[in-house]
Amino acid sequence: MAEPFANGGTVERLVAVLDTGGPVLTLLAILSVFTLALILIKLWQFAAARLFDRRSIPEAVAAWRDGNPQQALERLGQTRHVGAEALATAMRGRLADGTDEERLREEVTRLASGRLEQLRAYLRGLEAIGVLSPLLGLLGTVLGMIEAFRQLEAAGSQVDPAVLSGGIWEALLTTAAGLALAIPAVAALTWLERIVERFRHRLEDAVTQVFTTTPPQHPSHAD
Repeated sequence: MAEPFANGGTVERLVAVLDTGGPVLTLLAILSVFTLALILIKLWQFAAARLFDRRSIPEAVAAWRDGNPQQALERLGQTRHVGAEALATAMRGRLADGTDEERLREEVTRLASGRLEQLRAYLRGLEAIGVLSPLLGLLGTVLGMIEAFRQLEAAGSQVDPAVLSGGIWEALLTTAAGLALAIPAVAALTWLERIVERFRHRLEDAVTQVFTTTPPQHPSHAD
């Protein structure tokens, strides 16, 4: 059984492994490429949304609390942070005369929910891969065991232990591959969800500070 792996280059060995594992292992290999693509897409999306920017939102909120709303809005206008629009909407609404605070809160919530939904896109795909890959691996193992015992039955009294052990080895290969795919997929999903959750918490905290801080009076109100 080891001969296909002993000789040849990396590509030949990979092809030999896929051939040994059958269609289930090939499907798991395709899912692994898909998993890597999803992770890279999410990292690119998070970077484009400036989720790793820990300064823009706090600096804008600090300026707002210090009574400098114009500086706060300018700071938000200088960043492409995904939460800047919702926070700026809250600030402008608080500064406007006759603003219905309840409707303003609803609008800010709508904007924030839309951004969160965008950030959560494709995460369910990683979750599905994390759940399905071990099941696919187990399916491959069961099918491999069935084939191994079928060959054992066909051999009759001329049973070669190497045939059975080789068949079991091939069958267990898919289970190992399924687990090897599921573990990083679930780990990546947990990490990415944690990033989104932290963003949600920071945005909620920033918006709450805007609504709980009394905005500066307009010149017409200061007379």
